[in-house]
Amino acid sequence: MLSLLLAATGPWFQPLVWMDYRLSVLLTVSIPLVVLIWAVFASSEAIVRLSIIYWRVASLLAITLYLMIAALPVGFVSSAIARALIPACLWFWTDLNEEIADRPQSPLKLAFTAWRWAITVYSGLGAIAQIPFLTCAFQSQSQIIEEPFCRIWLDPPWLYKQMFHPNTNPQFLGFLAMIGLAIYVVYLSYFVLIRLGKQGRSATGQ
Repeated sequence: MLSLLLAATGPWFQPLVWMDYRLSVLLTVSIPLVVLIWAVFASSEAIVRLSIIYWRVASLLAITLYLMIAALPVGFVSSAIARALIPACLWFWTDLNEEIADRPQSPLKLAFTAWRWAITVYSGLGAIAQIPFLTCAFQSQSQIIEEPFCRIWLDPPWLYKQMFHPNTNPQFLGFLAMIGLAIYVVYLSYFVLIRLGKQGRSATGQ
């Protein structure tokens, strides 16, 4: 069934959706993982700390992937929010920004800076592009699957499921994703309502 869906003629923006997922793998997973490992070996505390903050925030993208596997409408909302939160978390912390800016020029600093600007532009444009698809969040699960305008965003997650979870019920994966989303919302609410007021824009709280 999946192969038939992928082979079917989709909306005009179908290639852009697949390109978006490919860019997402590169910019949100592969490169930041390399940068984090590199920063650990280079003992760059500021870059390591900011990278860890990034991974915490970007975990919403992984949650979104599994929401999309189950064709849950809330996945369209979490996708847009994740794209908006990523640039915010990378530029919000004044102490880390100053420490990174004061570092001597090095290949690591150049790589991190290039990646940070690249993912900022990518996420910003992606968040804007997601706005028309927020209408899918107000449709039923069956409508999302049947409507090509919304379903095209499910094809890459379904391919991912076929590759990594071929024998797992998609609704079970969606259930796990909803638990993850609930935990994420609780933590984000705690940060915004309590922790942010105490530490401000200092990542170290000093």
